[in-house]
Amino acid sequence: MAQQIEIGRYLLHAELASGGMATVFLGRLRGQVGFSRTVAIKRSHPGFAKDPEFVSMFLDEARIAARIRHPNVVPVLDVEAREGELFLVMDYVHGESLARLWRLGDGAPVDPAIAGRIAADVLYGLHAAHQAKDERGQPLGVVHRDVSPQNVLVGADGIARVTDFGIAKAVNRIQTTHEGQLKGKLAYMAPEQLEEKAVDARTDVYAAAVVLWELLTGRRLHTSADVGATITRILTGKVPPPSRVVPEVPPEVDALVLRGLAKAPDDRFATAQEMAVALERTLRLALPADVADWVSARASDSLEERARLVAELETSDASHDSRESGTARAHELARAAMASAADGDVPTEPLRKSDPRASAPPLEPGSKSNVNVTRSLAPPRSGARRGVVIGVAALALIGLAIGLALRARPRPEPAAAGVVPASATASALVAPLAQPSAPVADVASPALAASAPDAATAPPRPSAKRPAVGAPAPPAAPTGKPTFGSLSRE
Repeated sequence: MAQQIEIGRYLLHAELASGGMATVFLGRLRGQVGFSRTVAIKRSHPGFAKDPEFVSMFLDEARIAARIRHPNVVPVLDVEAREGELFLVMDYVHGESLARLWRLGDGAPVDPAIAGRIAADVLYGLHAAHQAKDERGQPLGVVHRDVSPQNVLVGADGIARVTDFGIAKAVNRIQTTHEGQLKGKLAYMAPEQLEEKAVDARTDVYAAAVVLWELLTGRRLHTSADVGATITRILTGKVPPPSRVVPEVPPEVDALVLRGLAKAPDDRFATAQEMAVALERTLRLALPADVADWVSARASDSLEERARLVAELETSDASHDSRESGTARAHELARAAMASAADGDVPTEPLRKSDPRASAPPLEPGSKSNVNVTRSLAPPRSGARRGVVIGVAALALIGLAIGLALRARPRPEPAAAGVVPASATASALVAPLAQPSAPVADVASPALAASAPDAATAPPRPSAKRPAVGAPAPPAAPTGKPTFGSLSRE
């Protein structure tokens, strides 16, 4: 297993690529409650973080790339700075750089349909960078200035993406290029960039056209052993049409490529998107699935090794302590929610050590037995007890309502013998509702007793003796309208 380095909430795993100032690692973002994500982390070489110019350039890349949102641009997710080092966190692209794919193909010409598709993806990504705006909606004026096969990633999904905006020029960038200092790869620089004139989107169009010419022909365009000769060729040399080098290239592509390579910016495509659209209208470009097959055919071994590293990283991260603690916390919350749903209660204090739930084993996701374990550890259900309490309270409220209604009625004259007064029938109404099979009781409801007037101030009420159980029923009231006293269980 590759050596792993922890940087805050990130885990650096295996090295993917290395350059003059930084190394790119396969990494892992570890969040809370078990969340994680595979990322690519660019780590500055030791000592560079002490260079103010390098630090400003590093931060420029993060700030500028964060403002570009497009599927053909590798997004930047975060920046970390600690212990004299800088870390740039980017989205992980499962694929290879265009430079490596070209080398794996022994520099052979690429099928025009695939080469055009890759170039169009690069141009669309560059156009998104050129159109990027700041937080106030003002154009940033981004120019990549380092478009090259090394800074193009072609994914196993068949999508090409632009990366590495480290030396991009923006209107309000922090880092500025010193006079007489060139940044970027010489072989892909436009004439105005070499002459230190103003650069704009058309400068990146020129570099993309160089990449397309090299893919179509399988040759380097401006490379020379002598730097001076390379510069002279860029500034004054003539570029042969691609079809003259490789006859299989459609002739209609020649004019398109040569326009992108024009020495005067005004003679080129005005925008990267304009050149991408021209490519799509001129060539029958390959589908992403076709590009994916081309990538797999050239880099199957390296992609398999990369997939193994990703699986190794994810497996090791799954057993990390922070992930386990986060998962345990999630299970604890789930167990509390289930107990709350079962009991209608949410615990408001920590469990004591004597409580069997405190020593319960953590739940395993997807296990059916966990539900039974959780319910058996939950407090006994109180549903039946609550039902009784609610029923008694309801009956008490009914009795209270009847009592208030009776008090509001005018008091009748004393009833004839054998008629039960209305004031004595409230409990007789409540009792049959609570216990239909029991005889009528002569005990008043506690709720009514509590709501009755004080005995010292209440006027005397007539009383009547209840007939014994089994005695004949009292005669009916003389009036035609039945009274409360005439109600019975029948």
